[in-house]
Amino acid sequence: MEQLNKLWNAIGGDFGWMIQIFVLVTVTFIVGAVVRHIVAGLAERAQKTRNRLDDVLFGSLVGPSRVLVWIVGLSFAAQIIGLRTEEEDTQNIILNVVGAIRNVGIISVVTWFVLRFINNYEASYIAAKSSAGEKIDKTLVNAVRNVLRAAVIVTAGLIALQTMGININGLLAFGGVGGITVGFAAKELIANMFGGLTIYIDKPFGVGDWIRSPDREIEGTVEEIGLRVTVIRTFDKRPLYVPNAVFTTIAVENPSRMSHRRIRETIGVRYDDIARIPKILQDIRKYLNESPEIDQSQTLMVNVDEFGASSVDFFIYTFTRTTVWTEFHTVKEKVMLAISDIIAQHGGEIAFPTTTVHVPEAIALIDSAPGKANLKQDASAPGAD
Repeated sequence: MEQLNKLWNAIGGDFGWMIQIFVLVTVTFIVGAVVRHIVAGLAERAQKTRNRLDDVLFGSLVGPSRVLVWIVGLSFAAQIIGLRTEEEDTQNIILNVVGAIRNVGIISVVTWFVLRFINNYEASYIAAKSSAGEKIDKTLVNAVRNVLRAAVIVTAGLIALQTMGININGLLAFGGVGGITVGFAAKELIANMFGGLTIYIDKPFGVGDWIRSPDREIEGTVEEIGLRVTVIRTFDKRPLYVPNAVFTTIAVENPSRMSHRRIRETIGVRYDDIARIPKILQDIRKYLNESPEIDQSQTLMVNVDEFGASSVDFFIYTFTRTTVWTEFHTVKEKVMLAISDIIAQHGGEIAFPTTTVHVPEAIALIDSAPGKANLKQDASAPGAD
């Protein structure tokens, strides 16, 4: 740089350094535009290939490549200005500051490129899987992206501090001691963050799943899984914010992932129809075995269960093919009405609670006076005096 500065001064006299800065800045912006045009052209060509990685790589380089040229060119121009300073101490300070700013700028551009690469790769991966009809776990993909972004930002920050002359060993040591203190003060926050990490790894549920817990009053559709809380929309449309640490200590049911829905009902018929029950059960089994909405590969039972107080009870135990809650109730309605029709076809009736009072023939009701009734014992009955 000093030799170049002397050459320009020899050519342009006292104004040689100004001409040098003008030319350098102009060339910098021209080269930046050319580099961006070349990278953009490569990105367009990469999109025509089947390889997804080159699309993401060149697409992420379009902006950072031009800025990188600007940083390098403008830093050289700033160094020329520094060399024109007469005082040596001031000159050294300017050159050191310009060098540090240039290094931090380069680190920032590289970090920008890596973050763009992570985001673009995530979008490309989701689009490719969706177009292929494959099922993807967006929650896990977003979690991996966030972890990678955080790691890149922290690493870039430490490198930038080291470049600026700050000893990061002391910072790391202070961070270790401070981390212990913060850990005690924010243990709930840390527990929730680890709970969120557990959800990302174990995947007991995902966004859009219907979940519920037999241990807590938690039931609804998962809307968001954050680092600290999970947002659940209850069935009365209220948002429920559950700390992630809660899910490490409770049982969680995920009905959204059930393979079938079960129909288990008990029906009672009158004792007067007990002779008709075998044929009724036979026709119900036939109906369930022929129904396209019932999965015959699963357990299917239609059997007498017990002799109740006022009915002979039998139960049906079967599984529907659909797992959609609204469709399940439509299928269940058809099954229950079909059972009612089968019972009626055999001349039977569904029982309801009744009480029958048996009066002995020896007791008769006799009117002895208007508005009065007495019980009179038949003289011929056993035990009559």
